[in-house]
Amino acid sequence: MTTPRTDSPAGRAARAHSFNAAAAQYAANRPSYPPALFEAIEELSGRPLAGSRVADVGAGTGIATARLRERGADVVAVEPGAGMAAEFRRRLPDVPVVRGNGNALPLADHRLDLLTYAQAWHWTDPARAVPEALRVLRPGGALALWWNTDALDVPWIREAAERTGRAFGLNVSAEKRDVNARVADPARRLAFTHRDIRWSRRVPLDTHLANIASHSVFLIHGEERSAAFLAEEREHLLTVFPDGIVEETYDVVLLLARTPSAA
Repeated sequence: MTTPRTDSPAGRAARAHSFNAAAAQYAANRPSYPPALFEAIEELSGRPLAGSRVADVGAGTGIATARLRERGADVVAVEPGAGMAAEFRRRLPDVPVVRGNGNALPLADHRLDLLTYAQAWHWTDPARAVPEALRVLRPGGALALWWNTDALDVPWIREAAERTGRAFGLNVSAEKRDVNARVADPARRLAFTHRDIRWSRRVPLDTHLANIASHSVFLIHGEERSAAFLAEEREHLLTVFPDGIVEETYDVVLLLARTPSAA
C-alpha cells in the first residue's frame, strides 16, 4: 500500500488517527511541559488555574491534563481517539474524559474559564473550532493553544530535523514557523498573544528514539521504514551523546486569547 503524502488531506487524516495504536508508547516517552508554561497561562488569562473550570481538548493520554490538575484546575478531558482515551483512563482514572473533538465540543455553553489544546489545535478546523471555543467559554474566559517545538537553533537538533525531513518529506522548519498560521481565524474573533518558553529534559537515548517514533509521520510510514531510520539515527546521536543521555531542548509556543468580558 502507498503511504499518502504527509501534507495531503488523506495524509493528515492518517496522521491524526495514527496515535491510537501507539498510545502507551506516546504516554511513556513524550515530553511534558515546564512550570513556566502554566505560569504564563495564568498571567495571560488573568486568573489562577487553581479552582478554574478547564476543558483540555485533544487530551491524548493526559500529559497536559495531569499538569493542569496538579495546579488545582477542575479539568474535564475531551479526546476523539479510542486508543488514546483508553490510555488516558488507565493513567488518570479519577479525571473525566469524554469522546469528542474541537469542531463539535460535547460541552455546555459558557461554563468554562479556560479551554486548552496541547499539541492538538492543528488537527481541528479553525472555522468550526473557534466558534465552538467561544460557545463553551464564559465571558472573560481564555483559549490557550500550545506546542512543544524543536529548538532548531541547537545544532544537533537542526541536523536531526534535516535528516527526518529528507527521509520522510517533512519540512520541520516550516512547520515550526507556521505555528501562528495554524490558528487561521480569518474572522478575527479572537486576538492571540504569543509567548515562547524554552526548556529542556535529559533522557536516555532509547527514550528519545521512542519519543521520535511516537510522532505521526513515523507511525504512518510503517514499522520497517521507521526502524531503519531510527537505527541510523541512533548512530548519529551516539557521536553527540556518547554516554547515551540526550538533552532535548524545546521551545513551547503558546498562543492565548481571552474572550470579551460581559458588559
